[in-house]
Amino acid sequence: MNTAGLILSALSQGMIYAPMALGVLIAFRVLNTPDLTIDGSFVVGMCVCAVVTIAGYPYLALLCGMAAGALAGLATGLLQTKLRINPILSGILTMTGLYTINYVILGGQSNLYLQRASVNANGVEMQVASDTMYKRFRALMVALSGDRKFDNNLSVLILTALIVAALAALLAVFFYTRPGMAIRATGDNEEMVRSSSINADRARVGGIMISNALVAFSGALLCEQQRYADLNFGNGMLVVGLASVIIGQVFFGRRSVTLGIISAVAGSLIYRLILQIAYKIEMPSYAVKLLSAAIVVLALSLPLVRRLIRERRAEKEVEAP
Repeated sequence: MNTAGLILSALSQGMIYAPMALGVLIAFRVLNTPDLTIDGSFVVGMCVCAVVTIAGYPYLALLCGMAAGALAGLATGLLQTKLRINPILSGILTMTGLYTINYVILGGQSNLYLQRASVNANGVEMQVASDTMYKRFRALMVALSGDRKFDNNLSVLILTALIVAALAALLAVFFYTRPGMAIRATGDNEEMVRSSSINADRARVGGIMISNALVAFSGALLCEQQRYADLNFGNGMLVVGLASVIIGQVFFGRRSVTLGIISAVAGSLIYRLILQIAYKIEMPSYAVKLLSAAIVVLALSLPLVRRLIRERRAEKEVEAP
């Protein structure tokens, strides 16, 4: 694959993971809550999407995956607010329970390919690929362009970019509505919110539900793009999401929630480009998670490095005659 193809592939993957970055942004930055449900809700979105897509409803599958993620977030939120369980432990408990639920959704198997049984003209049963949103959109692009070799990564990038742009716009508007501002206020100062007329528990549960719904939606998109769901695909997704959010904020800062949404999407794209560069230098696949952790550590340490540099410069200016 040439350089242009690698960049296109990285951008298309970055767009698919962008909703997950938005979900992590809401949990960790807006609500200021460490939510470990994310690894599980990503997979539940994949699993539900796979089953509904095989049934013949690829568009409904995305919404069902999103709803499943919201329910996972509801479980975590209720554990936090009603049973007063520690947020980290709440996420671990929900994520652990989701493994069994996902296993049941996939019919007792660890992975499921998007294909269904069909009978051909000779009466022989065979497996055929299920219809997906991306398959239909590529067919539309081929029809419009007249190019039967229309790049698949390009069609994935165009469609996903349109979806992510709509999601980002909706979130930007939502966080300036009354419920959205209640979620933001709960993340900023929950004690102050509780002393007012705002229901802090409801705001927290709502924020966690939205966060996990976005993460599950990302899993559903990936399921339709790669045409299968796997139980183990959620391992390390939280680190990937954090890396995307932190990288975006390094470049764009944290001045407003709207800018935070834009930076999370941009961070997802940049993160995928970094991974693509790593693959280009023939980094082994098993080292990707270590690279992800290193990127997060580096990004988190940048503010400290900048502060130390400013302090050294100030000291030199004071010492100068």
